[in-house]
Amino acid sequence: MLNPVPVVNTYPLSSYTFGTKEPKMEKDTSVADRLARMKINYMKEGMRTSVEAILLVQEHNHPHILLLQIGNTFCKLPGGRLKPGENEIEGLKRKLSSKLAANSPSLHPEWQIGECVGVWWRPNFETIMYPYCPPHITKPKECKKLYVVHLSEREYFAVPKNLKLLAVPLFELYDNVQ
Repeated sequence: MLNPVPVVNTYPLSSYTFGTKEPKMEKDTSVADRLARMKINYMKEGMRTSVEAILLVQEHNHPHILLLQIGNTFCKLPGGRLKPGENEIEGLKRKLSSKLAANSPSLHPEWQIGECVGVWWRPNFETIMYPYCPPHITKPKECKKLYVVHLSEREYFAVPKNLKLLAVPLFELYDNVQ
């Protein structure tokens, strides 16, 4: 018997409602600060495990991915670091609620976490991550997993005031410069 192929339904961006909530400040002011904090946490807790969400919508009949914009230039998938021993699915739901859910529990989305579609590894305390753990690395510093999140047809997203939620066309994620 064949395994069923997972289906990701996408709905128009216009079917979602967006509001704001209190700012969610980044813990680090620079990449160097983040890597230094990661090193300190690694000494206490071991390898960092993080999860990120792939949220898909459609606009003009093209798939778009929702990204959080920090400042004017840096964008990232919603998600973040798991607590030591925390379940990946529950941790991703916690992170999504922290970043995108309203403060009112009645407006919290029912996050439907789907398939893990990517695993990235940070072998050292550097910015570069790889889609594999290099064979000579016995103690990677971070493992990041990307999950598809199935959105319902209507949701309310509350975005921290210091961030922007962008719907970026998938074709924009590729470097098409000749």
